[in-house]
Amino acid sequence: MCSDLQGDNQNDSWIFALAILLSSTFVYNSMGTINQQAMDQLHYVTELTNRIRAKSSPEENEIEDSAEFVSFFPDFVWTLRDFSLDLEIDGQPISADEYLDAALKLKQGTSKKDKNFNLPRLCIRKFFPKKKCFIFDRPTHRKKLAQLETLHDDQLDSEFVQQVAEFCSYIFSYSKVKTLSGGIKVNGPRLESLVLTYVNAISSGDLPCMENAVLALAQIENSAAVQKALAHYDQQMKQKVQLPTETLMELLDLHRDCEREAIEVFIKHSFKDVDQLFQKELGAQLETRRDNFHERNLKASSDRCSALLQDIFSPLEENVKQGIYSKPGGYRLFIQKIEELKKKYYLEPRKGIQAEEILQKYLKSKEDVTDTILQTDQTLTEKEKEIEVERVKAESAEATAKMLEEMQRKNEQLMEQKEKSYQEHVKQLTEKMEKDRVQMQQEQERIIALKLQEQARLLKEGFQEESKRLHNEIQNLQRRMERPKRRCVIS
Repeated sequence: MCSDLQGDNQNDSWIFALAILLSSTFVYNSMGTINQQAMDQLHYVTELTNRIRAKSSPEENEIEDSAEFVSFFPDFVWTLRDFSLDLEIDGQPISADEYLDAALKLKQGTSKKDKNFNLPRLCIRKFFPKKKCFIFDRPTHRKKLAQLETLHDDQLDSEFVQQVAEFCSYIFSYSKVKTLSGGIKVNGPRLESLVLTYVNAISSGDLPCMENAVLALAQIENSAAVQKALAHYDQQMKQKVQLPTETLMELLDLHRDCEREAIEVFIKHSFKDVDQLFQKELGAQLETRRDNFHERNLKASSDRCSALLQDIFSPLEENVKQGIYSKPGGYRLFIQKIEELKKKYYLEPRKGIQAEEILQKYLKSKEDVTDTILQTDQTLTEKEKEIEVERVKAESAEATAKMLEEMQRKNEQLMEQKEKSYQEHVKQLTEKMEKDRVQMQQEQERIIALKLQEQARLLKEGFQEESKRLHNEIQNLQRRMERPKRRCVIS
């Protein structure tokens, strides 16, 4: 973002602040040399602490220092048009960067004039982590300046063309993606959100606050991250799951794989999830989807088994209606046929987890028919009939016990899956937090290194008071780095 600020009204000051907040490389464009007039025109930099806040509420006993700004401020590039001086100091040639460095040197003294001289220079040195300077000769002869827009490169001063090429090469090669504190990279939608947040704050009379803007951005992004994660889960489950599954574990294993991928999608696209509210929402939504798949699996299995039983046992039911088994010896033939049909039922594939329960319900519904055939079979004695009744009851009780045991096992599997889901959320969140911590530490170490360089320069120039202030800022940063790591808790 470029700026060639001329005025000193409120609008220019806010535009300057917005340019700083939104750009990754801030190009300040002025004419001539870096003299006091040029510095006076850049007075907006001295107002930044009155125009921008890094935190919504600084911690107790902690002032908002330049370290907070350095973490999200852009690189500073000063371009000087129509530069006419020779780049040298004491007769020795210097680079444009060395010229800028010399121009930012502070002046000894405590007068108001000295303070006014030093203030913009000090602000540039403290706030901007990286500084660069480019000079440009006049592009062409004065008489041709009015036609500048239509001139080709070969009609321009060759030195100027070379200088522009070097400038463009630097900007294209070294300008980074705008990155907020915590390594959050700004893309198109995020830039739009930041602009709206900052402008709304200014319009309402507040100061643009980086922390508030990031939190507002996080609300939008994290909500979208939840939806992306759920969409991924839905897509994967649709591709992988064929209902009914043979066992509950088959379904739960598929769910766990898709759930892990969904959490990865969320972690990748989320940031600043305060108290893990959005990750908890994702967990609840995934659990609901798992339960929904479980219910659908039960129904698919029930429907499949009911249809199978109808197909397999309908000939037997028809024979019963025709009285084929209502004759001497009919009961044993009936029981034998039922056992044959049960074996046929068991051999059918993909009946699902309701196979035994639906079979037992079917057989129980036929108990009256079985008992009628038993009681009318004249080849059986009363004692044999009593023994058979007890046998049927025992088989039914055993089948019921097995079903209850199976239900208990399924409930335990569901509870185990819930615990595994929780552990997966914690595992991925812990990894993300550690990665964020390392990135934040690297960012703070970079800031500390820059401040130590500036502190050494201030000491060398003899500015003890400013050096002491910078030393306090460095200590504040180091104390933050030593704070205990935040624990990962998802409840």
